[in-house]
Amino acid sequence: MSRPATELPELPVKRPSGCPFDPPEELAQLREEQPVVPMFFPDGHRGWLVTSHELVRAVLEDNRFSARFELIHSPLHGAGTKGMLPPAPPGMFGGMDLPESGRYRTLLKPRFSSRQMDKLQGRIQEITDGYLDAMEEHGPSVDLVEAYALPIPALVICELLGVPYADREAFQSNAIGVNDNDLPTEEQWACLVAIQEYLTGLVVAKRTNPCDDLMSELTETDLTDEEIANIAALMLGAGFETTANMIALGTWVLLRNPEQLAAFRSDPALTDRTVEELLRYLTITHTGARAALEDVELGGQLIKAGDSIALSNQAANRDPKKFPDPNAFDLHRQAAGHVAFGRGVHLCMGKDLARVEMRVTLPSLFARFPTLRLDIDPEDIPLRFNSDVFGVDRLPVTWDRA
Repeated sequence: MSRPATELPELPVKRPSGCPFDPPEELAQLREEQPVVPMFFPDGHRGWLVTSHELVRAVLEDNRFSARFELIHSPLHGAGTKGMLPPAPPGMFGGMDLPESGRYRTLLKPRFSSRQMDKLQGRIQEITDGYLDAMEEHGPSVDLVEAYALPIPALVICELLGVPYADREAFQSNAIGVNDNDLPTEEQWACLVAIQEYLTGLVVAKRTNPCDDLMSELTETDLTDEEIANIAALMLGAGFETTANMIALGTWVLLRNPEQLAAFRSDPALTDRTVEELLRYLTITHTGARAALEDVELGGQLIKAGDSIALSNQAANRDPKKFPDPNAFDLHRQAAGHVAFGRGVHLCMGKDLARVEMRVTLPSLFARFPTLRLDIDPEDIPLRFNSDVFGVDRLPVTWDRA
């Protein structure tokens, strides 16, 4: 077992100049030379950073590495720098391990299957067409985030869960706050608590007056009000901001690659591959974390029980050993095997919903506005790097009127 020659003072976060979608150059170097490297976390914990596709996937698929909130030191500045989070409350299964998480996932999996999500495609198309109509009426210039990328997945997840869309501003701002690492940990947690309190009241109302939605369905199970509210909070947080950023940033990526965009527009058969390539290329959930439950050898290094591991999903998805010419956006690529949704028992529950939303919104946008282009200098686009989710706050676009 070799001894690491390098010890990182912190997670590399600075992206190459002029290449906003590419991971930090230091990550690529580490991936080639030292894919498992010791690193100091923001709270002083001496943990590890993993950068290769093979080893990131290995950690995600190994149940000796825990997702429990109370065991993990956050590798991201601003998040958890004053200590680890409390244990996940009942229902917040993303911060639990088996068997606890399995109870919730078994219950939800049939409701979020690819078949069930495909059934939503017609409604998603209807919602999308409505926002395209509004853009056309308002145009020829809009902020794509505000006018299109954010409201569509927000409305979809609201309808799916049974959350009144009229209340979206409150939960949207709090959901963004949960992932905003510029906020103190206490404020991030307060945003989550606010969402939970709102949803708990909604669950109580649905027990009396159920509707045709997921939260009402869950009131017919043995789940408590708290569990249902926390499941809904997890789904709301994951169900609109991540997809909204994929739609907005995916649009920008296609605009930056006109030959690829032309192929995308001319051949509907490329839609699925384009979606998978965008998921790989952008990897907006850029960094994950786990904690070792026991001593584990990984990539020639001994990870001790209790050590936290930062997983660079973005470096893994640009690994040339898995994806040839990985920094090129290529919608003809077979991008299967990416880790944008994680792997193993914690595979993202909403992955198929996100895929359906992207399969509808991106082709529809370019079909309606074939001359769509940025209405801002690319250097001035406000990208969000201070979050668990790589995103964009505003994306002004314009087009030629017919």
